[in-house]
Amino acid sequence: MKFPFPRTHRLRTAAEFERCYARKRSVSDNVLIVYACENGLPHPRLGCSVSRKIGNAVTRARYKRLFREAFRLTQHQLPSGVDLILIPRPGPEPTLATLQASLIKLAHQAARKLTPSSSGGRSTETPAPGIAKPAPPTRSTTDAPHAPTKSQPGTLLPPQRPTAETPPTPTETPP
Repeated sequence: MKFPFPRTHRLRTAAEFERCYARKRSVSDNVLIVYACENGLPHPRLGCSVSRKIGNAVTRARYKRLFREAFRLTQHQLPSGVDLILIPRPGPEPTLATLQASLIKLAHQAARKLTPSSSGGRSTETPAPGIAKPAPPTRSTTDAPHAPTKSQPGTLLPPQRPTAETPPTPTETPP
C-alpha cells in the first residue's frame, strides 16, 4: 500500500504557520509539542518547526525527515481537516516508532481541543435557554470624570486642573 505525501499535505507559507500558532491550541508529551488548527480540507497537513536548540543543521534536517516519515505513515490514522505543526522537545533523538505513537496520540488530543465539547460543558458565549445574557455596562461621556475638552477642531486635550503652582495673574503683584 502506498502512502504518498504530496505538497497539498504540507504547510508551506509563513501565513499558514502563523494562523496555526495564533489559534493557540497545543498539546505535548516528552517527545513532541503539537500545535493544531482547522484547515477545512478532507485531510491533515503537516508543518515542522525545529529550532537551533535541537542541534546543528544536519540534526535539524534529520528531525524534519523523521517528522515527515512519521506523518506519511500515520496520516490515515490522524484526524482529517487539521493542520499540525510538530516541534521536537530537546533530548535524545526519538525513534520513528516513538514519533508515530506520539503523533497519533497528540493529534487526536489536539483535535478534541479544537472542537467544542458536547458533553454538557456550556460555553461562556451563549447563555442557557430562557436566560438572557446581561448587557455590558455603558458609560456616557457625562459620566466620565476626566472627559477631554475640545480646544481646537480635531484636537483633544486633557482637562485643566488647578495646581498649587499656578502662575500669578497680571492683576496680582508678587510680594
